[in-house]
Amino acid sequence: MRIFDPHIHMTSRTTDDYQAMHRAGVRAVVEPSFWLGQPRTSPESFHDYFDALLGWEPFRAAQYGIAHHCALALNPKEANDPRCVPVLDTLPRYLVKDSVVAVGEIGYDSMTPAEDTALAAQLQLAAEHGLPALVHTPHRDKLNGLRRTLDVVRESALPVDRVLLDHLNETTVKEAADSGAWLGFSVYPDTKMDEERMVAVLKEHGTARVLVNSAADWGRSDPLKTRKVGDAMLAAGFGEDEVDRVLWRNPVAFYGLSGRLRLDPPDDPGLLHEGNSILRGGE
Repeated sequence: MRIFDPHIHMTSRTTDDYQAMHRAGVRAVVEPSFWLGQPRTSPESFHDYFDALLGWEPFRAAQYGIAHHCALALNPKEANDPRCVPVLDTLPRYLVKDSVVAVGEIGYDSMTPAEDTALAAQLQLAAEHGLPALVHTPHRDKLNGLRRTLDVVRESALPVDRVLLDHLNETTVKEAADSGAWLGFSVYPDTKMDEERMVAVLKEHGTARVLVNSAADWGRSDPLKTRKVGDAMLAAGFGEDEVDRVLWRNPVAFYGLSGRLRLDPPDDPGLLHEGNSILRGGE
């Protein structure tokens, strides 16, 4: 089983996770920008974070045979903080980098006017840079949040078929599918989807344009949830081709819209990145 996790925050994970993911079949990931768990205090904090997603993290992933790409953005939660918003002025210089395959995560957290502005601005940046967009639908009031998201997308220069609507569930999947967007589901303990619910959604709505991710981060999460969904699909009677479509071909097709997707990690990534090794204290 080959797996592409299209939304995972590996900066928050250990090298043991990379090793376990490779053993489970994960060969590619996309890491979207998200918040740190505490407020950033300036745009410069984003710059260092973006540099790590473009440098250190691909290096670390390559040590375990995993191709790492990223999506960069001002995330919805921090769009409400005036100290963070100026990063929108410098974001374009990062969006031209080869391993950036989308603008994201963008979208809504609390559905504020500031989030409206940031979402519209970053959809425009995606259109200008020829990139698709990874859109975070809110965890609260999900259906209204989806509708508000789609209104902004339809008013933008970015075609809806270049948008991945993430964190969907049973209440939002039909309207999201009817919109023509790509459909993202996060399988995450307690607060999002689980394997059984995901299988039920796939049985009802099919596998077209569906991407399944772990959204694993610094919270109680599981970077092997993609594999567990694949196993649950097989146990429920889905064929291997359908599993491959959801866990590999669909994310490849969506992020391939960027024209930048490279699915093979370096044959020899080297032991050092800017003089640093993942072997703390080792040769």
